[in-house]
Amino acid sequence: MSIQWFPGHMHLTQKAIASRIAQIDVVLELLDARLPGSSASPLLATLTAGRPTLKVLNKQDLADPDITDLWLAHYNAQPCTRAMGLTATLVAARSLINACRLMAPHRGGMVRPLRVLICGIPNVGKSTLINSLTGQGTAKTGDEAGITRHEQRISLADDFYLYDTPGLLWPRITVTQSGHNLAACGAIGRNAFDAEEVALALLGYLQQHYPALLQARFKLEGVSTLGTTDLLDAIGRRRGALLCGNRVDLPKAAMLVIDDLRSLALGRITLETPSQFARWLSDGQMQDAQRQTNKLLKKEARKSRQRPVTPSSP
Repeated sequence: MSIQWFPGHMHLTQKAIASRIAQIDVVLELLDARLPGSSASPLLATLTAGRPTLKVLNKQDLADPDITDLWLAHYNAQPCTRAMGLTATLVAARSLINACRLMAPHRGGMVRPLRVLICGIPNVGKSTLINSLTGQGTAKTGDEAGITRHEQRISLADDFYLYDTPGLLWPRITVTQSGHNLAACGAIGRNAFDAEEVALALLGYLQQHYPALLQARFKLEGVSTLGTTDLLDAIGRRRGALLCGNRVDLPKAAMLVIDDLRSLALGRITLETPSQFARWLSDGQMQDAQRQTNKLLKKEARKSRQRPVTPSSP
């Protein structure tokens, strides 16, 4: 099942960024350190192309530190791009101001203030970061996607303007694994995905890459050998997610697994490496191209059937 979530305010955000970008000196894109590839919006990449970009892997305290290092090296190797990890504390957040100034050394002072656009997917921690930078509750926060709805300009210094934008996904998520990972980490509204589907995909990944953490959290033996459905069933029984007749409440069990990932109860986990994401992206692009071709062929076939038949001359 394809996961898509593009509510109306995201259309307005897209237009706002497109009109604002000509005035921007540095783009500060927040990524989720648990899914740095999937949380890098291709729509934002298109809208902000050509601008110096600081990619910040936020929530790094929730992610696998070894894989975070791989992602930082991956992004730092890209042109006009710098990457750094972050946990949104005041001391760490202040380092972003210096990093932005270094990326636009020609800007600064009252005559030429530095203009920075902060952007990212929903629920990636922008509002929390802004509140750390300003030292007050300038931006609303919450553990759900889509809290910020309007652009706002924030003065961090007399010559430093920060333009905050609502979280922006993209109209069509073509990488299946990205949809699952975004949903698991809270970037997609709860009503836009099937919790069982997402939890099963998450468990399958954890079985391959973090079996010891699964076993430690749920006190289950042989977690790597179980099918994902059987594993979810076993977790539901272990955690008491039961219905009448001793049946497991699978949607409840699924949300327990997802909540454990989000709360760090499972441990520090990253859901993708640069090489894994590159493969997923390549496969997703090929499948999307095939879908588009099939769609075009069907459209042409319908047109062909609807064309009137011209009677042949006697």
